[in-house]
Amino acid sequence: MAQPATQTASTDAPPDPTSTQLNLACLDFLLIELVPMAYRIAADLTAKEEEWLQGSKARSHDDDAGSTVGGTVVDEEESREAVFQRLETLGYRVGLGIVERFSRDKPRPQSPLDIIKFLCKDLWTLLFRKQIDNLKTNHRGIYVLTDNTFKPLSRMSFDTKKYPNTSSGIGGGGPGGSVLGADSTGLAKAQPFLYFPAGIIRGCLAALGIQATVNAETSGLPVATFQIRTVGAKA
Repeated sequence: MAQPATQTASTDAPPDPTSTQLNLACLDFLLIELVPMAYRIAADLTAKEEEWLQGSKARSHDDDAGSTVGGTVVDEEESREAVFQRLETLGYRVGLGIVERFSRDKPRPQSPLDIIKFLCKDLWTLLFRKQIDNLKTNHRGIYVLTDNTFKPLSRMSFDTKKYPNTSSGIGGGGPGGSVLGADSTGLAKAQPFLYFPAGIIRGCLAALGIQATVNAETSGLPVATFQIRTVGAKA
């Protein structure tokens, strides 16, 4: 009597006995928290560096005032660059691991175009539960991937009183979510949430043998565009 139950259990078992299951919502929560975490780390490191500099060198009151005014912009730019480097590097490492695990028991695509299609279909479905909506290429090493309802951006909202140009139905962002208009402040706030996915794309491509740079941008929520420029690409 116990034999049929044993056969059913073995049939329902995952192909890899060492694999673990993870809720899909975990990636959503991770992407929500990554950007604030990166800014907190950048702010903490900047504060510690500033504290060390102030303790190691005496400055006059006038010099302090001048350096503070001139350093505000520099610190903001340095903070943004530090956040980009941290999130993009984290995404790169994740992309390497995803390809190694996902293609372990499957043949890997060989041609660059097949690799990009593999990224747009299989890997994008694994990460974001949908395929890329649009793929364009000049057949010279440049690829443009467009996701009209990019998951990390689809749940974003902005204070319309603080950003009056932000509204729904403006900007052609595609169906299925609110759309951000031409407000540059709102777009700038959404931009850091694309650093980590851009790093994932670069890591996936590197694991498949393609060295490239990935530029990510959004022209209106929840649309995300990723431009892939391979090494030696021609415009």
